[in-house]
Amino acid sequence: MAVTMASVSTGVMNSLLGKLATLMGDEYRKIKGVRNKVASLLDEFSSMSALLVKLAGMDELDVQAREWRDQVREMSYDIEDCVDDFMRDLGQKCATTGFLKKTAERLKKLRVRHQMANMIHRIETRVSEVHDRRTRYKIDEYAPSSGIVAVDPRVIAIYAEAAGLVGIDAPREELVKMLMVEGKELRVASIVGFAGLGKTTLANEVYRKLQGQFDCHAFVSVSQKPDMPNLLSNLLLKLAGQHSSQMGKLDDMITGIREYLSNKRYLIIIDDLWDSLAWKVIRCAFPENSRGSRVLTTTRIYSVAATCCSNSKEYVYKMKSLDDQESRRLFFSRVFGFGEPCPVIYAEFSTDILKRCGGLPLAIISISSLLAGQSKPMWEYVRNSLGSMFEGNPTLEEMKQILDLSYRNLPHHLKTCLLYLGMYPEDYEIMKNDLSRQWMAEGFVSSINGLDAEDVAGSYFNELINRSMIQPVEDCNDEVLSCRVHDVMLDLIRSKSTEENFITVMDHQQIVTGMNKQIRRISLCNGGEERDVMPAITSESLSKARSVAVFRTVFWPSLLGFKYVRVLHLEYPKSGRLDLTGICGLFLLRYVKIACDYNTSLQLPSQIGELRQLETFDLQWSPLVSIPPDIVGLPRLSHLAVPKCTLLPDGIGSLKSLRTLHGFDVSENSIDNVKCLGELNNMRDLDLYWSRTETLEEAENRMDALRSSLERLSHSSNLKSLVLQNLSSTPLVGWSTLSPPPRRLQKLDLFGCVFPRIPKWISQLSDLYRLVLRVEKVVSSKDDGDVDILARLASLIHLELQIEKCPEERVIITGSGTAFQTLKHLKFSCPKLLLAFEAGAVPRLQRLELRFSIKGWQQGSSACLPAGIKHLPPGFTEVSPMQFDHFRERLNGRDAAAAKSALRNAFACVGITMVRISGGDAVPKATTTCSTNNIIPDELATLGATTKISDYSS
Repeated sequence: MAVTMASVSTGVMNSLLGKLATLMGDEYRKIKGVRNKVASLLDEFSSMSALLVKLAGMDELDVQAREWRDQVREMSYDIEDCVDDFMRDLGQKCATTGFLKKTAERLKKLRVRHQMANMIHRIETRVSEVHDRRTRYKIDEYAPSSGIVAVDPRVIAIYAEAAGLVGIDAPREELVKMLMVEGKELRVASIVGFAGLGKTTLANEVYRKLQGQFDCHAFVSVSQKPDMPNLLSNLLLKLAGQHSSQMGKLDDMITGIREYLSNKRYLIIIDDLWDSLAWKVIRCAFPENSRGSRVLTTTRIYSVAATCCSNSKEYVYKMKSLDDQESRRLFFSRVFGFGEPCPVIYAEFSTDILKRCGGLPLAIISISSLLAGQSKPMWEYVRNSLGSMFEGNPTLEEMKQILDLSYRNLPHHLKTCLLYLGMYPEDYEIMKNDLSRQWMAEGFVSSINGLDAEDVAGSYFNELINRSMIQPVEDCNDEVLSCRVHDVMLDLIRSKSTEENFITVMDHQQIVTGMNKQIRRISLCNGGEERDVMPAITSESLSKARSVAVFRTVFWPSLLGFKYVRVLHLEYPKSGRLDLTGICGLFLLRYVKIACDYNTSLQLPSQIGELRQLETFDLQWSPLVSIPPDIVGLPRLSHLAVPKCTLLPDGIGSLKSLRTLHGFDVSENSIDNVKCLGELNNMRDLDLYWSRTETLEEAENRMDALRSSLERLSHSSNLKSLVLQNLSSTPLVGWSTLSPPPRRLQKLDLFGCVFPRIPKWISQLSDLYRLVLRVEKVVSSKDDGDVDILARLASLIHLELQIEKCPEERVIITGSGTAFQTLKHLKFSCPKLLLAFEAGAVPRLQRLELRFSIKGWQQGSSACLPAGIKHLPPGFTEVSPMQFDHFRERLNGRDAAAAKSALRNAFACVGITMVRISGGDAVPKATTTCSTNNIIPDELATLGATTKISDYSS
């Protein structure tokens, strides 16, 4: 694992070590006495850093060890700030010339020596104090006491009475069905989900129901660091009622269990697995004896569940939260008694409390135990204090223990990344790219073994989802693009952040978390008045903040005070004028994201050239923003996003580090800037607009310049995503030739222009998994049809194809062995549904969208249905509607009724029945499932020119 510059366990010690090493370089060698003193400091800080890592690996620290750890971490922040100030002063250029310049340089050297001597003296003094405490407290000899062994909270779930469980019946029956499918082979299924969802309880219910059908059975729980011989001995004891005579010998334990189970039909539950290695050892004890044996595992980590089931996803059961009705039933039965309603005086409180619990059974049960038999003031207190529910509340200790297991199991770098999510408000959809870039700006992520830091950050995000620490929200083509944090997990994160002085939060209830020490990171998500916030937050307390996030609050702190800020995330809730000229002096700034109302006038500084470390500059929504001209000189700028219609200064080709460019307006920017796009060899993600209506000649010149740039970018092989949106009335003609095309493209959305036919160069994009394309026509031929070009794209998952003119014959989706093997989502738009599926076509298709004109359907003159619907794969789940304005015409209801009837009958013939129709005058929507027992409603709102079918069977 690579060394990160900053973490929750070591503060910024590693970053400080790197900067002190810089002070030993040639530039500072001539300053008397500097090198030896800095070398001594480096040795001392290295020793402290190693000890911090050691302490971080201990679950509990006593008061002295915790106090020393906190002092060292805080010291690392303060000393790094001091070094940053010194380096900035040293780097400032002299504006004078000639004799005055030479004199100024001599004076500067004297000043530098004096400043450096003072800085080192201050550092030495503080380090000496911390070193003395280390010796006095004997921190190096510290070993945590064993303390009192807590009761394993899983025991309660195992022995829960079935009569008191809510929402368990349907999941239990689904799992029983999954396990008991006929077959003599050993079958393994796994339950996976967030802590507190009831995995152990569900597994125990399945165990209770099925155990009588097996010769022997056992239920065992696994710890985070299991003693495998002891665990297997316990398993054998539960199976055979006896201990092994070979205790401590792992191979013998496995052999003993295998011999006992060799001729028996067995059912075994392995509860709470934490890693795949433990499972692989345990799995060795289960013989394949063709007796129809079954094993069920539970885990919080999806990759572990997949390993248990030999990566067969159909045997992985994902736990779901309780729905609103089930949550209320569980809560009320615990507070008022089974079957008793909620009194009116508690109705509002219970609604707020249950929203906070988010369908998590553990949270509902824990909080209900606080409220049983309590008066209204207590209900109000609990409701208002849920944002800090873990602080000093012994009743909720069980829930904290269970969630804490997940946190303690994280490696140090993931603990840091997880705690940073506490910057965001509850229920906030957090974008993966934003989070990854903020982690990088803070120094939580670095490159590993040649793998780019941004890719490493993405893998950290995915691992937090894999471990059920965060919840995926937006999933596009098997890639999660955003997440949310469950309210209960967010409370744990903020509780931990307070303990570690990692984040300070002011939320919507004016609750301030972590204000007792120097603020290092602050999140303001307060909906109250500015006067409510100011007493708690002063300019001095904010002066050393490294991350500042402001979410839709009326309080707006002065940016001038954030001298050491690295991350600035501002969401401005009001229209009017937003002055951001103050950011030009924030010399350590690396990440800026500003999201404001479309009616907000955003004022940026006239110059931002001093922001030499800026990596991300993301402006959203604000119109007609003026971009400082010297932005093109920022050496580290990697991600630039601007609102549409924004004019960027000339010279954009100088941004050699740029990887992401969103909002570049091809029609507004100079043609030289369009040509300069080809000089951005590190470009990965290019999102283009065309907003201004131009003559065909002007449009052709700009499109030629853009083509030239794309051809030059193809040589760098870095471009992964290309989007072109046309917001004007200028018809843009796509490129029939692109030589060579960017061959590493994964996403290509060229809906903004129309191609005469499907261009042949697309067949060279072997990595392409998303394609959006508009063509004038599609030509079919036996050997080399247009669709065959797309069929050869081996990675294609998502395809949107719009055909402007009716083809002369059907567009055939071939069923050959190599065609469309990975396609999951097909959106087909054409005036007529001239589409056909061959046998074996699109074997992995999950969703189909059809858009077409229904004019003339009542007379039958234009009616046309897709052919080969029966060849859609067994796993096909969805036929979904999308509005298609191009074919919209106001028609009478008879055409709509005829189209509806024809489509209904076509899908009914293959077992797909439309069961719900809804929508407005122009956007009808019909839902189908694979069931044939549902009745089709006859009523249908007036259809426009678009007919849409939808099948949501999930």
